[in-house]
Amino acid sequence: MNSDVEIAGDPLAIPHLLPPVPEHPSTVAGFAGLARTIAADRAAWAPLVRYDATTRWYHRLRTGPGYEVWLLSWVPGQGSGPHGHGPSSAVLTVLDGELTERTASGERALGAGTQRVFAPGHVHEVVNDALEPAVSLHVYFPGLTEMPMHAPHAVSCAPAERGADAPRSPLPG
Repeated sequence: MNSDVEIAGDPLAIPHLLPPVPEHPSTVAGFAGLARTIAADRAAWAPLVRYDATTRWYHRLRTGPGYEVWLLSWVPGQGSGPHGHGPSSAVLTVLDGELTERTASGERALGAGTQRVFAPGHVHEVVNDALEPAVSLHVYFPGLTEMPMHAPHAVSCAPAERGADAPRSPLPG
């Protein structure tokens, strides 16, 4: 008896035999990959970018089950202020220009293409210290429900706990 099995035709043409494709990412690596995919599609996001000298500009690009994606622009000198992301994790991807991230452990320059992943409770400040505008992409999972602001010293010492009277920012950061 011959135990060789021969399949006629293309098994990939039979969808019920393939594993289901997830509708949305479900891991940190999946969300980082989503951010890279969106970043690579410059023709889709670049026409949406606006620069505002009076305030940081932001635009929600996409929402999905349990996540949202924001596009932000930063003119020189603009910053987020020290903040956290409540119960959300985040992936920040710099699309154009350079941003500086300040945390309790120091400063980090984030050039175009740099990607950072943040767990809930991460406190940082993001600023454009450069002479040219910058653009960044932010994926929050779950979607951003709060952005507690922290005292300026919170990024230069231990992360601050948000008190009942701590200000909240309506802006993604």
